Amino acid sequence: MKIHEYQAKEVLRGFGVVTPRGIACFNVDEAVAAANTLGGKVWVVKAQIHAGGRGKGGGVKLARSVDEVRQLAGEILGMQLKTHQTGPEGQKVRRLLIEEGADIKKELYVGMVVDRGTQKVALMASSEGGMDIEEVAAHTPEKIHKVFIDPVDGLVDADCDAVARKIGVPEGSLAQARTALQGLYKAFWSTDASLAEINPLILTGDGKVIALDGKIDFDGNAMFRHPDLLAMRDLDEEDPAEVQASKYDLNYIQLDGSIGCLVNGAGLAMATMDTIKLYGGSPANFLDVGGGATTEKVTEAFKIMLSNPKLAAILVNIFGGIMKCDVIAQGVVAAAREVKLSVPLVVRMKGTNEQLGKQILADSGLPIISADNMGQAAERVVAAAAAHAAGKK
Repeated sequence: MKIHEYQAKEVLRGFGVVTPRGIACFNVDEAVAAANTLGGKVWVVKAQIHAGGRGKGGGVKLARSVDEVRQLAGEILGMQLKTHQTGPEGQKVRRLLIEEGADIKKELYVGMVVDRGTQKVALMASSEGGMDIEEVAAHTPEKIHKVFIDPVDGLVDADCDAVARKIGVPEGSLAQARTALQGLYKAFWSTDASLAEINPLILTGDGKVIALDGKIDFDGNAMFRHPDLLAMRDLDEEDPAEVQASKYDLNYIQLDGSIGCLVNGAGLAMATMDTIKLYGGSPANFLDVGGGATTEKVTEAFKIMLSNPKLAAILVNIFGGIMKCDVIAQGVVAAAREVKLSVPLVVRMKGTNEQLGKQILADSGLPIISADNMGQAAERVVAAAAAHAAGKK
């Protein structure tokens, strides 16, 4: 689960990380009021979307008067902001952060992720703040310094000071850098985050260490432990189909292809998509209905897939272990009838009550294409999708 910059900074402040003063706004009048409340002579008007590269896309502007705050807020709110992370369609800006200006002397990067190799949290730090860390890693990897944090000891002072010196923090600012790094680690650990990043972490002219930006992504499976964080979820920033799927505990991710996939089990879903690609097709989605799928869940899954205008065929690939094939077959038949299925449907099922499931499909009277193995299923759904697409032209 992702949150906005202003929300990430709120979380970081709770763990002692210093950030600029700022106020979130939803309209131009609120932006003007925020500037007046903050005071000063310089403000930053920042678009709030779940994507990086906002500055390069024109979503972060400096204002030197309240009138300019009004003007820039009007320009940025409602714009379709395009960055390297939004894709060509961009993302509509519905929220702003009005923030006090900062005296930037140096920009640094610090971030934390789980390193699966060491099974520890890894602190990454670089003197190249303000840039995408992927670019730094590709072109100047020697400028990235890492600390693998022992979960028993946590991020100790010595490691903080050592990495801070490596990225150019002067001796007089080490104590503040230590507070920022340890605060970032505590935030990462305490909130079940999958990523916590400050880019840039700045040094000001008078030696202060301040988090000028903040990004935190959380493990969605852990949010039942954090209702306060779950309340920060912005559904406007998420794909509507994925939001709908989450209401039915369906693991759904929309993709760019034309062949819908309904599978039980994440590993089988990945293998199914790979097999479709192998036979020349392109998956329209990842969809794992899990081991406890009901007729209602299968019906909703069909509705979600059919909401995709690119859909040209659907492949149902089921291994019946805990989930019995006859239950899935009943769900598929009921769903196909309720949604008045308008694209070809290929079904392959193996496992518990397999023959009973196949009989239910055969007796349904629906034009369902059966397959005995994954290769055959992929070959048939790719051909069916091509024929359906050709028939629409």
